[in-house]
Amino acid sequence: MNLQPLLEDEIIKARPLTADDFETLYAIASDPQIWANHPNKNRYQRTVFQTFFEGAMKSGGAYIIFDKRTGDAIGGTRFYDWDSVKKTVLIGYTFYARKYWGTGVNHRMKRLMMQYAFQFAERVIFHIGASNIPSQKSIEKLGASKIGEQEVKYFGEEPRLNFVYEIRKDAFFG
Repeated sequence: MNLQPLLEDEIIKARPLTADDFETLYAIASDPQIWANHPNKNRYQRTVFQTFFEGAMKSGGAYIIFDKRTGDAIGGTRFYDWDSVKKTVLIGYTFYARKYWGTGVNHRMKRLMMQYAFQFAERVIFHIGASNIPSQKSIEKLGASKIGEQEVKYFGEEPRLNFVYEIRKDAFFG
């Protein structure tokens, strides 16, 4: 499974993240309210975001997302931890500029990612911060089920309690 194919529909386009995208993404991520519900609330700080960005680059599955109607960068997400034996992949580390909250962009992006992932995977897994109620509700609307809880150590950050959700291929297409 290639973790960085170009993904797009009529409204959004996600392309592989490059080192040159740091300033563009940081301009979005520097808004403290974006991280208010996330386990790592200080990612709006430049040095903290720099560590987050470095982890994204090293993951080999990170994207920058654009609004095709305006050409503006609107956020980022990534595939990670592809397991070809278990046929699982994780989707996460997603954030959007606040003006895109509640517009359906997150569901569009997740659907694009899952449509692609299910060509290879049987299950897509999401780690969502235990305190991130909006993201939990959002992923449940897409059909994900909570299957557990796990301490997750983000790249360069302290471990945080996350809820583990999954969507199975048969449920996604069923």
